Amino acid sequence: MKSKILTLTLAILLTLNLASAVMINSIDVPQLAPGQEGQIRIEIENILTEDVQDVSLSLSFTNLPFIPIGTSEQSVDEIQEDDEENFVFRIKANSNTIPSDYEIPYTLKYEVNGEAKERKGTIGVRVSAQPILTYSIDTENPVEGQKGSVTLRIVNKGFADAKFFSVKVLPDGLTLLSEDEVYIGEVASDDFETAAFDVLFNKVNADLTAIVEYKDFDNKLVTETINLPVTVYSKEKALELGIIQPNKVPYYIGGIVLIIILFIIYRSIKKRRRLRRSMQSERK
Repeated sequence: MKSKILTLTLAILLTLNLASAVMINSIDVPQLAPGQEGQIRIEIENILTEDVQDVSLSLSFTNLPFIPIGTSEQSVDEIQEDDEENFVFRIKANSNTIPSDYEIPYTLKYEVNGEAKERKGTIGVRVSAQPILTYSIDTENPVEGQKGSVTLRIVNKGFADAKFFSVKVLPDGLTLLSEDEVYIGEVASDDFETAAFDVLFNKVNADLTAIVEYKDFDNKLVTETINLPVTVYSKEKALELGIIQPNKVPYYIGGIVLIIILFIIYRSIKKRRRLRRSMQSERK
């Protein structure tokens, strides 16, 4: 009975050993950016005590944002016992690939003593990118001594989103009339967001310093300090440029007063003429 159990145990161990006779020993995978090429290096090891033949390794790119540069399958005639073989694949991420983690399926085939074996699995590939942010200022009623607004415009020209985005402003030459910090949330790739602040423009030469914080693709906190000049006009220049209109109320009042005066003069002249005619009639 014990002999049968021992024989069965050895058979099971032998079967397991044969099933794992050829295995992936190491994988060197690059971190890609959208549109970038990279090289995947896979080391296949034969841990069996006999040679294996017709070893092939293929990668499947179906429904994945990658294309093989060259072939997606490679093979060797033989891997000797306790030896290894390197398989190198060159791939390219599509230019519109969304940054994320992807899995590329692989199929490993080989023969041991004329018996075909096959193993399947996946290789993890990360496509990474970072936000590329640019900043600009828009103003409303930027006239010295008057109330208006300053709007910070954030444009993301990168392939990755800027997440948990917030901005805090430190004005110079401006008096804030609203909160100094705005939480935006997300500035998506190829998109923009704005943060508006109500202000009093104190002087012609003003600046807006802003501290922005966000998390990048790798979930790392990024803090940037930006400084942008704010164009503020004097009242004279604003009138010249048509940013503000001249106060016409005094002209309207002056016109009304002039009309009243002319009316009084007219009535006075008319009254004198009537009086003169009346006197001439009495003399006759």
